[in-house]
Amino acid sequence: MSKRVSHSLLDPLVGPPLAALYPRLHIPRWFPPEGIVVIGHLSAIAGAIGLAFSTTYLWGGLLAATGIACNHLADCVDGRHARSTGQCRNGGELLDHFTDPLSFTYWLVGLAIACGRLDIGLVAVIVLMAMAVLTNLRAKLTGEFTLAAFGPTEFKALLAVFAVALTTLSVFAPAITQMTCLVGLAALTALGLILLPIQLIQSVREVNRCGSKPDTSEWETTRSS
Repeated sequence: MSKRVSHSLLDPLVGPPLAALYPRLHIPRWFPPEGIVVIGHLSAIAGAIGLAFSTTYLWGGLLAATGIACNHLADCVDGRHARSTGQCRNGGELLDHFTDPLSFTYWLVGLAIACGRLDIGLVAVIVLMAMAVLTNLRAKLTGEFTLAAFGPTEFKALLAVFAVALTTLSVFAPAITQMTCLVGLAALTALGLILLPIQLIQSVREVNRCGSKPDTSEWETTRSS
């Protein structure tokens, strides 16, 4: 497994209190950590549904913020549950890293639906998936899974606060709610378009400097019987 290093600004503040909740959740020892990953993923879907309705209904932003928060809680306790119960498995690690970027794509699509701009949402999803692929490839080549200062925790916190803000606007200033959502989605997309090439250049330099020995083997082709 790759070494995990987080430069997150919020993780030192948010992570320990959420991890400390684990004993109070009273999760049965027999319950698989993969089940926690699934619960977290379902929470992400609920959050996306909330975001989609955040400019229309009062409950939309509240559901979005709750779903995002529950997703992050599950993300914080699934690994601890696996270690505490001796259920650490490569499959669980794979499932966790597979569902994480999908959760973010759901939320971006939810925002795109809320402001009626699926075209911008598509660009945002492409940029997000490109960053996810880049992060995983860099981890494979360097043996270190690194999270930036503005990483998943910061993105989730920003989305949760934004969802609550949209809900507040939908009640007190409905005329500007959809435009505010559009500006937020466009800003996130623009930020991603700026950061992606920067991270790509930095990653290429990093894997050239610190990566494992380049693979010079040829592809092996097999014939099916």
